[in-house]
Amino acid sequence: MNKEKRTQIFTRLRDQNPNPTTELNYSSSFELLIAVILSAQATDVGVNKATDKLFPVANTPRAIFDLGVEGLKEYIKTIGLFNAKAENVIKTCKMLLEEHNGEVPDTREALEALPGVGRKTANVVLNTAFKQPAMAVDTHIFRVSNRTGIAPGKNVLEVEKRLVRLIPKEFLLDAHHWLILHGRYVCKARKPQCGSCIIEDLCEFSSKEK
Repeated sequence: MNKEKRTQIFTRLRDQNPNPTTELNYSSSFELLIAVILSAQATDVGVNKATDKLFPVANTPRAIFDLGVEGLKEYIKTIGLFNAKAENVIKTCKMLLEEHNGEVPDTREALEALPGVGRKTANVVLNTAFKQPAMAVDTHIFRVSNRTGIAPGKNVLEVEKRLVRLIPKEFLLDAHHWLILHGRYVCKARKPQCGSCIIEDLCEFSSKEK
């Protein structure tokens, strides 16, 4: 796929949705960090149901740390892997308090040092909270990048690096959200909705449904 075609694709996605954002509910960089940690192998809808009850009660590192692991579990027990996630969140809150004055760090190295925070979670926080051109490749972005031909790759890291390199700079900050939403609602895993896709004529998917 050439640069001109990529530019057309992202121009259309931007025209359709000029201000895309995450579907996780949050009102601070800390709330976003916790929501993203909880979202691993869980749906945004499921995470929002839990955090809509948790954040009014505790939405700072100190407040969540003071809940303790067992107290936190009561709020997040509807989310998959909640036992491990509760342990990680409490440890993360402890590190934020002890090493970062209760603030969420804005570097990849510091974020990835937090328990429960991998490269993908760090990228979401860097991109969404700190407006850095980071690319968090989830299953949706991996699928869309390969299927359309925007940035094919054998693994998540390969696709991430290719996207950052190949997406025109003017689109890079919001591209993560456009690709996730496109994969979630249009370019679905089992049955892509090619007929109602705004980039169908630019897509290089070989077995489009007609």
